[in-house]
Amino acid sequence: MDVDERIDEGLRHARRLGEVGVQVAAYLDGELIVDAWTGTADPAGSGRLVDGDTLFTAFSVTKGVTSTGLAVLAERGLVDYDAPVTDYWPEYGQNGKERTTVGDAASHRAGIPRMPDGVTPEQTCDWDFMVRALETAVPVFEPGTTNAYHTLNWGWLVGEIVRRADPQGRPLDVFVREEVLEPLGIRDVYLGVPDSELGRVAPVLIPAPPEPAPIELYEASMPIDVVPGTIFNRTDVRQSVNPGAGGIMSARAIARLFAMLANRGELDGMRLLSEDLVLSFADPRPDAESTDETLGAPVMVGRRGYWLGGPSPYAYPIVGKGPRVLCSPGAGGSIAWADLDTGLSGAILHNMMHPEQMFSPEPDVNPFMRLADAMRDVAADRGAVARSA
Repeated sequence: MDVDERIDEGLRHARRLGEVGVQVAAYLDGELIVDAWTGTADPAGSGRLVDGDTLFTAFSVTKGVTSTGLAVLAERGLVDYDAPVTDYWPEYGQNGKERTTVGDAASHRAGIPRMPDGVTPEQTCDWDFMVRALETAVPVFEPGTTNAYHTLNWGWLVGEIVRRADPQGRPLDVFVREEVLEPLGIRDVYLGVPDSELGRVAPVLIPAPPEPAPIELYEASMPIDVVPGTIFNRTDVRQSVNPGAGGIMSARAIARLFAMLANRGELDGMRLLSEDLVLSFADPRPDAESTDETLGAPVMVGRRGYWLGGPSPYAYPIVGKGPRVLCSPGAGGSIAWADLDTGLSGAILHNMMHPEQMFSPEPDVNPFMRLADAMRDVAADRGAVARSA
């Protein structure tokens, strides 16, 4: 695919601002319109360059994949967002959590953002350990009352709901592969990378070792020993199923998943979700613009697990100001999004973690702002227009 000069310049600009290896992809009305990359995948090792098949650790972009798995069950009437989690997972109803709803879990209002005390990387690779820890967890906040981002716990919480609600009881990675990815013709999104694909994964790079978070609850939600960073270069971590932060993927693949969302549930003639259900994903969670107690600032999160773009000053600037934009941002700056009104989906993945700059709308600060604007310009040239509700 020929690369538009505006995309090339956006990639060059990202490199000037410190990026090392980057992939970008976009779909418009289900058609791939941007598929480009730049830089080095493994600068400290083999020196191999990024190409279209390079896989990146995308951290919380993974939450968009898992949210879609949950939505498939809701579409089929197998899970109800308003039902108690205990309808599907009885053991969860301990220590005051019995009234937690599936929607509370999806929207980071379940009240259990803290990871288990002393949790190790090895324990995060143990699904049963993490599930038991959630069952016995004591809420920090009364479930359903407080916005508090469940940085890592969210994955096992929602993932176990999916596993329990699946009539076949499949492991989450198998369910997502068979019921979400394969029907959409998506190969390169992995919840646990197989041996055969490990050689394609770009190592995570960080400009400096992580420091303790300034907000105690934020640090408790992702303790320093398991914080998204270079521990995700470990083979055992790469091959574990971490549904909230451990997905490894290509930009082309995750942009295709979000293309289904941008098309309001359908892609290439295959309808995965109803239009009404997809439109409901853009509804904000209760008290959406109140301070998130984990992050220490308001963040725009929807009722069904996706983050939201749009005109709010608390939305991610990269995804644009459209009134119905779903997104999944990841630690360090990777992101995927879907504009339900224009039919545009996009993804930017990379290997250098730049957490703070990603909240800035300024293109000379945010390494991906110019690139994202170029993606929207390319889509506009191809006739992208807002659709009716």
